[in-house]
Amino acid sequence: MTLHRTLLGGLLALALPSAALAADTAPAACAANAGWNDPATPLRVHGNTWYVGTCGISALLVTSDEGHILIDAATPQAGPQILANIRALGFRPEDVRAIVFSHEHFDHAGSLAELQRATGAPVYARAPAVATLARGASDRSDPQFEALEPFAPVERVVALVDDGVVRVGPLALRAIPTPGHTPGGTSWTWRSCEAEDCRQMVYADSLTAVSDDVYRYGDDAAHPGYVAAFRATLARVAALECDVLVTPHPSASRLWSRLGPGADQPLAEPGACRAYAQAATARLDKRLADEAAGTLP
Repeated sequence: MTLHRTLLGGLLALALPSAALAADTAPAACAANAGWNDPATPLRVHGNTWYVGTCGISALLVTSDEGHILIDAATPQAGPQILANIRALGFRPEDVRAIVFSHEHFDHAGSLAELQRATGAPVYARAPAVATLARGASDRSDPQFEALEPFAPVERVVALVDDGVVRVGPLALRAIPTPGHTPGGTSWTWRSCEAEDCRQMVYADSLTAVSDDVYRYGDDAAHPGYVAAFRATLARVAALECDVLVTPHPSASRLWSRLGPGADQPLAEPGACRAYAQAATARLDKRLADEAAGTLP
């Protein structure tokens, strides 16, 4: 866990759906370097998109009158907080009809099984992540395999095709295949509106080229086509229509400088996905150069 941690680098909206959050309780700001399980006050991101994760690991709830979609499950310890945050906003976990996620590591899939039990919802995953979720553990196809902790196996997983759409009532979240950080990495995009103010939301997966001490991205014989797929991911993310960017680790997209009581920058940033992908491309290039030079730490 220590190695994995080393590798990874608003006020509440005026019209909450219930009075569950006391009007005289000001939301606490999350620190940019918050711990993975530090508690966060749930917040409206935009329209029907809500932040329900911890200060250090993201989870989003996209809501409708016909049911909701939950994005990501954070760590194995975070499940109760995510459920409490959903309830604090006035929504019922039982009304979650689908669960999706970013990638198959314990810090983002750790509470999938618990959240599935609480909601009764299926978990949707791209094919490369299905077996990992069923085992609760990665295999050698994952660059970080030897540095990862297991998580509770997930029983009800629906395989999702690349660029497939998860629908619940009027909600439609499109899965963007983004392998690289993991084989099953998936980003998500959808539309959220506040009256006439509609924004294209992007939940972009982690794009960092990090590994355990064994894996080498440049060893194409051992991992055929992996770097090419990673570069295709970076180009895909850079090209997304992207008004509001959120990432599985809030710090990767400077979320707490754009959302919540400590925000001092705009939530919507033109070019945010392009900049996010460009920074990841530079990290991948450096990683490959370090591998070739034999200068990895």
